[in-house]
Amino acid sequence: MKFRKEKDVIGWVDVPADAYYGSFTARAHKNFQISGIKAPVEFKKALGIIKKAAAMTNRELGELEPKIAGAIIISADEFIAGKFDDEFFLDVFQAGAGTPFNMNTNEIIANRANELLGGKKGEYKPVTPNNHVNWGQSSNDVIPTAIRIATLFRLTTLLSEVEKLGNALMKKGKEFNNIIKVGRTHIQDAVPIRLGQEFEAYGSAVLRSARFMKKSFEELLEVGIGATALGTGITTHPKYRPLMVKNLNKLTGFKLTATKYPMELTHSMNAFTVASNSLRVLANDLVRIANDFKLLVSGPIGGIAEIIIPEVEPGSSIMPGKINPSIPECINMIGFQVVGNDTAINLGVQASQLELNVMTPMIMHNLLWSMQLLTNGSHMFRTFCVEGIKADKKRCQALLEQSLCLATGLSPYLGYKVTAELVKEALHKGKTLKQEVSDQNFMTIQDLDSVLAPAKLTAPSFTDKSLVGRIKKNTNYQTYLQKLS
Repeated sequence: MKFRKEKDVIGWVDVPADAYYGSFTARAHKNFQISGIKAPVEFKKALGIIKKAAAMTNRELGELEPKIAGAIIISADEFIAGKFDDEFFLDVFQAGAGTPFNMNTNEIIANRANELLGGKKGEYKPVTPNNHVNWGQSSNDVIPTAIRIATLFRLTTLLSEVEKLGNALMKKGKEFNNIIKVGRTHIQDAVPIRLGQEFEAYGSAVLRSARFMKKSFEELLEVGIGATALGTGITTHPKYRPLMVKNLNKLTGFKLTATKYPMELTHSMNAFTVASNSLRVLANDLVRIANDFKLLVSGPIGGIAEIIIPEVEPGSSIMPGKINPSIPECINMIGFQVVGNDTAINLGVQASQLELNVMTPMIMHNLLWSMQLLTNGSHMFRTFCVEGIKADKKRCQALLEQSLCLATGLSPYLGYKVTAELVKEALHKGKTLKQEVSDQNFMTIQDLDSVLAPAKLTAPSFTDKSLVGRIKKNTNYQTYLQKLS
């Protein structure tokens, strides 16, 4: 490989002769070979958009010669389009505040602009990375703004997938509306519910998370671009900030606003905490639903087995015919990782000192990674699991009939104490609760069927006062009551 020599404040640096990046990037690449993880494309695109908007703004304000600004704009467009993706390769774990990311972008665009103007790579004539491409900017306002724009780019797809998942669960709720099953609390039989109610609750939770997420991400529309180093706006034209935001909105289609307090947004990254916490809320919901699915599908003989999920792969390398809940298991892993990412982001946000937060590269990586995981995970959960779920109606009915969860429906008529004793006796005798009540002759079979009708057990209903009166006059009931006194 042939190299060119570039000099910076530290000394001479060898840079590949054909590279569009320069000395700063070469040093960063040598110093920070940590994870092998590169920045996602949305972040690179956001940096290119900021450089283009800055050139447009500085040209309009007379801060850049039209010829130089024009070359920067063309080069930024190529950068945005992905022409230099192979040269935007720095590790996400790098020097604080994302200065290597910013300079990687500046050097590529500067060298390409010079090439367009008849110059050579590495000579930086007439366009320089710092004095032209980075004019009116600092890594301290560019990187937080780029993170905001990148996350907003990803938000649309994420919200779409989450809403589709929520709607798929709601659709299953309607499909399973007439199936009555055992409801459980503390993983113990509780009261009857409809399988449809269970799935509607899942769907409602996911859709609520989507609404919370959408609202939380609105905080990212407020940007600190133009703050430069510490928020004072040093080196910028007095009209730079509002015009810069106007141009960014033209290029992104967003409704960004310039913050009234730019110094705050150079050191406070709380907007990313808010956004990440909303992702954590969604992750918690998905983990909880996946855990329930694993319980409800457990078996198929020795477990609950009230639902059947699609078979996506063999479940064991040693046990023939075994099928595992692989998709819910993957959702668990995704959720745990998002929670971990959120913790890392929160630690990064609280690490601000004085006028700057230097943890922005790590914050960016974890925030965008969580969004990617949840986008792909929601799609997988919906297409490979939720949409193909079937209910085992016979199993639901069998467990319901064997269960003692009908007891709560009897309490308004027999009283809590009597009902509890009946439950105890039914368990001891190995009977169903319905059989035990029938054997005691407290009420007719017709009355018992009416009281325990699914419509009354899974929704609010009026207590039949006349039936209560008849039971209280029932000799068998009074004798049983006295026995408990």
